Amino acid sequence: MNAPDFLTTHALSVEKALTSMLVTRQSVVADVLLEAMSYSLLAGGKRVRPALLLESYRVCGGEDLQRVMPAALAIECIHTYSLIHDDLPCMDDDELRRGNPTCHKKFDEATAILAADALQALAFELLAAMDVDAELRCTLLHSLALASGCQGMVGGQILDMQAEFDAASGKSMELLQVERIHLHKTGALLHWCCEAGARLAEADAIQLEACSRYGKAVGLLFQIADDILDVTASSEELGKSAGKDAEQHKATYVSLLGLQRSRELADEMRDIALDACHPLAGEGVPLKSLAHYILERGQ
Repeated sequence: MNAPDFLTTHALSVEKALTSMLVTRQSVVADVLLEAMSYSLLAGGKRVRPALLLESYRVCGGEDLQRVMPAALAIECIHTYSLIHDDLPCMDDDELRRGNPTCHKKFDEATAILAADALQALAFELLAAMDVDAELRCTLLHSLALASGCQGMVGGQILDMQAEFDAASGKSMELLQVERIHLHKTGALLHWCCEAGARLAEADAIQLEACSRYGKAVGLLFQIADDILDVTASSEELGKSAGKDAEQHKATYVSLLGLQRSRELADEMRDIALDACHPLAGEGVPLKSLAHYILERGQ
């Protein structure tokens, strides 16, 4: 199944905006730092997170995509910083990302860490400077801090590392623990994208709840599909090292439930996401197509 058209369209717009945003900082950022930031931020990818924010905005009635583009760039900065850190030797120790050498392999570990740190700070700078109501800016800043920090993505990462240690020590893992890890590590940012898009469009309570439900379901669906791909796809197909999850004793849906049950659970998450779309403009057909696409990745 091909990627939904809106994913490609938004990815092109985001890529252009990211490039322009980095160019404006050439005179104020050290060359090697900006080069490392640009290397990872412009390394390609489907730009699912910013596209999800922009499309959630659109299906809730938003019309001025350029006005909310800074929020889309912010989430891509956060996502990229997390990938740079994930790839470090002290974390997942990976040499490939999107088919290219990881940031610390292209440069060095210290530069990679600082580039990631700079991207994290840049995300909040972009949100703080948005041309939107001050109360909404504060809401977006606060919610992104929660989604990306110790109560969200970073919190999920430490739980994931803990689970690796427990698995290597022979301790068993339960489904609720795996779900808790991925609701935080992967799901929190995807959920934020959907809610942020709805808030920026001044969605009503029903639409906001619909986007929230969709974001939670898609967050888990995305992770289940990734877990399946890690054991079924090649490194060339993934653009990163395949089979790393099993090698590092990671807590995954496949390791706990097996391949078939993981696929069944992915079907269930897809159905929840589809059901959530009904109150949205045009019943959220583009968002439905994304849920189908994510599921197909793991088949």
